Amino acid sequence: MPIWALVLDYILGMIMWTLVGRAAMNIFLPIDSKFFFMRAFVWLTNPFIRMFRPVTPGFLVEPVVPLFVAWFFFMIRFYLMPWLLGFSTMGMLSFPLESEIAAWLHKVFN
Repeated sequence: MPIWALVLDYILGMIMWTLVGRAAMNIFLPIDSKFFFMRAFVWLTNPFIRMFRPVTPGFLVEPVVPLFVAWFFFMIRFYLMPWLLGFSTMGMLSFPLESEIAAWLHKVFN
């Protein structure tokens, strides 16, 4: 796999998982919380949420919006990246970022 594809997938994956993390943290904490991690999640993800605001449906409640935006990044990684690399589909755990994490977890716990 070309290095540009790995770097792009890692960046898109980190953005996607940060958006998911923000939605998960928002279950327990309000957006304006003073907790460091919540402030970091909000600060890191707000630019992406603003970027996707034109295509975000108005009926979505605010805590679900980060998941909606994360879905776009998932779709890019699952459909656009394989197409750019010349593959028709990619199988389960074929995302490089998640594959690395799964291999590390397997190594640690086995």
